[in-house]
Amino acid sequence: MSPGGAGCANRLLLTVGWLLLAGLQSACGSNVTAAQDPGLAPLGEGENEGEEEAESESEAENEAQAVPEEDVSNTTVVKEVEFGMCTVTCGIGIREVILTNGCPGGESKCIVRVEECRGPVDCGWGRPVSESLESVRLACIHTSPVNRFKYIWKLLRPDQQPIILANDSAVLEVRREVHPLVFECITFDNNEIIASVKFTVYTTSELQMKRSSRPDTDAVLVFVLTIGVIICIFVIFILIFIIINWGAVKSFWGEKASTTEIQSELSLTRYKDSTSLDQSPTEIPGNEDDALSEWNE
Repeated sequence: MSPGGAGCANRLLLTVGWLLLAGLQSACGSNVTAAQDPGLAPLGEGENEGEEEAESESEAENEAQAVPEEDVSNTTVVKEVEFGMCTVTCGIGIREVILTNGCPGGESKCIVRVEECRGPVDCGWGRPVSESLESVRLACIHTSPVNRFKYIWKLLRPDQQPIILANDSAVLEVRREVHPLVFECITFDNNEIIASVKFTVYTTSELQMKRSSRPDTDAVLVFVLTIGVIICIFVIFILIFIIINWGAVKSFWGEKASTTEIQSELSLTRYKDSTSLDQSPTEIPGNEDDALSEWNE
């Protein structure tokens, strides 16, 4: 064999060897990949799992967003509630809770419930529920039910300790004494003072003096009011009559106005005539003098 033919054979063998080596490496790479991921599913199953995970994540995000929206709606409802005026200026009373949105029937406002409200504890001096010349009935500050609260009645004395009475009810009936008496009632709710009020019980003679010393303003007031009502009714009837008979009233006032104008014109004419008569004698001598002067010339 010649040297050129031996070189070609060597190159051919080297090329075949490189091809075989490349094929073995590719085969080994695919086997290694299969050995590393033996549990891999087909490509379609992997995509399905990815979609399921994405859906679960989106549902979790929606739930996370739904909670704040509910919180926002709750806060909105709270802001749309108004409270009415308390029925008392001191002690304990009730007030209305008014809803300004979401009322049934499309109403703008509706009452949701009624709840308690409290004011200052000290209610000052109160007035008796009923009184006569012999006795007086006094009542503590309370709401229904009456037996829910605890009441303490005290007899106040100047420069001395008050006397706690045995009566623990909301109403106290006292007989009038020779001297005026001062009572105080304190209302408790769960050992907490919610109201206190004082009363003065006058003697019989003092009560009679107060009643007799009052001016008779009631009778005068009733008389004035009665006269005022009668005058108002009379004026209203006159206005109604004028409105109903407006044509006759208008013609009457027109005739009266024309009569007045005629009388004024007649008086003016008479005044002019009297004025002309007063001026004519003074004018005649002047004319005679002029004639005589002309004759003499």
